Parts: sequence; C-alpha cells; structure tokens
Amino acid sequence: MRQRIGEPERVAYGSAEIERLDIYRVRRKLAPVFIFIHGGAWRSGRSKEFAAPAEMFLAAGAHYVVPDFAWVQDVGGNLMVLADQVCRAVAWVYRNAARFDGDPNRLYIGGQSSGGHLAAVALTTDWQCDFGLPADIIKGGMCISGMYDLTPVRLSARSRYVAFDDATVAALSPLQHLDRLHAPLLVAYGTCETPEFQRQNREFAAAVEASGKAVELLVGEHYNHFELPETLGNPYGLLGRAALGFMGLASVSP
Repeated sequence: MRQRIGEPERVAYGSAEIERLDIYRVRRKLAPVFIFIHGGAWRSGRSKEFAAPAEMFLAAGAHYVVPDFAWVQDVGGNLMVLADQVCRAVAWVYRNAARFDGDPNRLYIGGQSSGGHLAAVALTTDWQCDFGLPADIIKGGMCISGMYDLTPVRLSARSRYVAFDDATVAALSPLQHLDRLHAPLLVAYGTCETPEFQRQNREFAAAVEASGKAVELLVGEHYNHFELPETLGNPYGLLGRAALGFMGLASVSP
C-alpha cells in the first residue's frame, strides 16, 4: 500500500523515540481524520505494518493516522505507559490537525485486538481533566475484537509479560468508565474468534447500550480474529463500509 500511495508524513507526538505517528494525507482542506490503533497483544506491531486501510480512507476524503507506541515488555510490563502514549497521540492530532489540513472537530478512532482495547481506553478518557481538552474530542469510535474488562485477561497467559496489578485493571478497563464515553461506537467481532473475544465484545456493546449511549454491534460471520480487520480496507467490506458510514463518507470518490 505504501508503494501505491507513497510514504506517510512521520511526526513526533512525544519525546521518546517510539513516540511517532504516520499521517497519510488526503488532498482536501478540513478533512476528517481516522486514527487507527494497531493490535499485537500489546507486545508487537509497528505503524508501517498497518498502512493497508489508508487508500480507502484517502479515496473517501479522510486522513488516516497510525501512531507508534511502546511494546509492553519494553516498559516493564506497564500497560499504563501504552495507554498514555495512545492518548497523547490522539491529543497531538487534535491540537495539530490544522498542520495537515485535518478537521479537529471530525476526529475518529479505531483499533483492533489490543489496539481495540487501547482505542476504548482513549474513548473513555477524561479529556478535560487529563489533557485540558473538550470532553468530546473524539466523534466516533470503532472497537474491533478488543478487550474491555481486564479482570479475565489478568488470568490469561498475557500475565506472563503484562503487570496486571489492581490499579491497572481498574484504570484500563473501559467497561468501568462508560460515564466518560461521549462518542457513538461501532463494536465488532467475528464468529470464528475465540469465545472470550466474542463475549467481551457482545457484553461491552450491551453495557454501552444499557448506559444510554449510542452503539452498533457488528458481527462478522465466518471471520476469525485476523481476517476481520482486513475488511477495514475495503469500502464494501463489513468494517470499511461501517467506518465510512459513521464518518459521513459513505460515497467513495473516484
């Protein structure tokens, strides 16, 4: 994809070497921005590997941004570091959108797997208290096959490299902070994913709905954990169509 559309603009959102983000720019003034938080079990993946959806978003008239952030094993197993980096990346995009012709009032976020978890953390962040920004800087969220209650994750093999203490589980379980959610959500999972991924996403969507917030549950029939995010790069795929729809970009430009 990078060969087709060119390399992104890479800028720093923080002082650490890893704190960079890739901006795939559309040639349009005040265009909406979609920020994608990559997965990888919190311990793998780099932004350049997640360029694939960029062409679809650019063709539809939106910028596509992918932040890099630390791998959890490189920061002593501390997930709080990753959550802070993702939120600071989002804050940077909001504050600097004009630098790349982005519209700060049309900022959207999505993520898959561990990136779906971190996207949900950003969506339930207290932006006013923590960053001095409006509570509703994110206008829509897409949480794909994420984890929203870390209590059972703490009991899994992930505990071998993530320091799941009580404070982390409480702070980074978006299910417990729905009062801070100000954006409509799309929550998605595939029917060929493991039962826990399916349960977490069903129950998260149900909890959001029960709290009176806007949410749509997308079920990818016959998709597994790795196949479902491939549909994000297709304007006719399950996730691509939904993402463009909630951004008001349902029609794809030629």
